[in-house]
Amino acid sequence: MASDIAALNERVQLESKIVRTVLLEVGKVIVGQRHLLERMMIGLLCRGHLLLEGVPGLAKTLSVSTLAAAVDVGFKRIQFTPDLLPADITGTLIYNQKDGNFVPRKGPIFTNLVLADEVNRAPAKVQSALLEAMQERQVTIGDTTYPLPEPFMVLATQNPIEQEGTYPLPEAQVDRFMLKVKIDYPSMGEERQILERVALSGLAQISPVVGSDELNKAREMVGRIYIDDKIKDYIIKVVFATRFPADFGLPLQDLIAYGASPRASIYLTDAARSHAFIQGRGYVTPEDVKAIGLDVLRHRIIPTYEAEAEGVDSEEIVRQVFNQIEVP
Repeated sequence: MASDIAALNERVQLESKIVRTVLLEVGKVIVGQRHLLERMMIGLLCRGHLLLEGVPGLAKTLSVSTLAAAVDVGFKRIQFTPDLLPADITGTLIYNQKDGNFVPRKGPIFTNLVLADEVNRAPAKVQSALLEAMQERQVTIGDTTYPLPEPFMVLATQNPIEQEGTYPLPEAQVDRFMLKVKIDYPSMGEERQILERVALSGLAQISPVVGSDELNKAREMVGRIYIDDKIKDYIIKVVFATRFPADFGLPLQDLIAYGASPRASIYLTDAARSHAFIQGRGYVTPEDVKAIGLDVLRHRIIPTYEAEAEGVDSEEIVRQVFNQIEVP
């Protein structure tokens, strides 16, 4: 077993170079935001979707478009507005006068990377159309169902301010996002670099450095990352502690209305494997689970009114769970 893991480790160190290559190329344009860029790579490697939350001007859109340019995949940006219709995303049937037939016109969702900008600005029907396509990875137009291209990844952004006139995503549908990533302001040093790079020098040109074949090889390797039974048990305990905190000695039963779903266990495992891959390791450690845990769980735990009254949010609950559950 030890020799197998050592061989896997060597293979992972070789294959994971594509992550460093992509991040190096993206770094020509994006200053800092290492956490965001690594999470986007995790999403690509795991076939997962991301929900990005941050105030305007933090390079969310630029990060996604730059990543698409570096990985040589298709990219479409959809600006969500209150007057958007489901057909504006998925497509519709158009009458062809020449032939007298209806022909499908595919919407912008038929691409590899979709940026759903300010997803909470659109009404429920539009959000449902997007989330259904994310889950099923296919779209029905008329009587025909069309598979979405591979890779396919949705990165939806939402603004934590200006909530008037918005349509918050239902909690049950938010669960379909693998990760919810919160983006913070840059440091003073990083903002100085942004000033130099954008205002004074102009943005650099990005070239594709990774193709779909290399990405598929990396995805296959992520699926082979070794995860010990003790780590699997650790993940299950963390998830169950959000549902039945009293069973694990956590005084949180009055603060949690609903705990994490089984998707949390699946996504914690997949994301921890990807995190290990990015670090160049062929095996998962508890630190991989902890590193990705907040992004996987923060949108899957619904606090009670009592928690809100006490100023306890889902992130604080997740931190308490990880602090309490014994690490193998």
